[in-house]
Amino acid sequence: MKKHCFLLFAFVCALLFVFVGCGRQHVQRSEARSPLAHGEFSSAQANAQAVDSKILVAFFSWSGNARALAGQIAQETGGDLFEIRTVRTYPDVYREAVREARVEIRGNARPALTGSVTGMEGYSTVFLCYPNWFNTMPMAVFTFLDSYDFSGKTIYPLVTHGGRRFGRSLDDMQRLCPGTAIGEGLSIRAMSRSPHDGLKVNIPSGDVSSWLSRLGL
Repeated sequence: MKKHCFLLFAFVCALLFVFVGCGRQHVQRSEARSPLAHGEFSSAQANAQAVDSKILVAFFSWSGNARALAGQIAQETGGDLFEIRTVRTYPDVYREAVREARVEIRGNARPALTGSVTGMEGYSTVFLCYPNWFNTMPMAVFTFLDSYDFSGKTIYPLVTHGGRRFGRSLDDMQRLCPGTAIGEGLSIRAMSRSPHDGLKVNIPSGDVSSWLSRLGL
């Protein structure tokens, strides 16, 4: 009798072992498919981050050329426009504006600005449009770059010039923004003697469109 009971108990244990083993095998097969699900979730997260990443198009313009080009960039990329404006406006007369700009640059001045960017931390890409003044950026742009932490962001510069292209502005930009990537820039020849002269650039500019296409933006 004891022998039969032992055999019956062994048989039951064997059945339980088989059922448990099958259950474990089923779980292992389900977990083997889970990386696919995780991969799809990661892809969705990446898409969400791409959608959430914001573009800022900041510009300083005396004559209106940089303003027009910045407007095109904002239109083609969906970026937010921000004008770098000084509290004290520059004269419309070319020689007077040049005189003030020279004094600021020689004194390494930081002219006060009229406004600030709200939520700068939310922008991963910054287009920076400005004219070449005395072989670098206007000092108002220096004030702008000093006002925020650009670490981890990418700045794409666009300069309007009368022949010297970027000058030393890219070196100055990198010095002011350590830890920031300075991407491929675009220089456009456009020099005005007065804000009332009218634009010296064609809008929309094919050069800007080609540049943005190369950047994938």
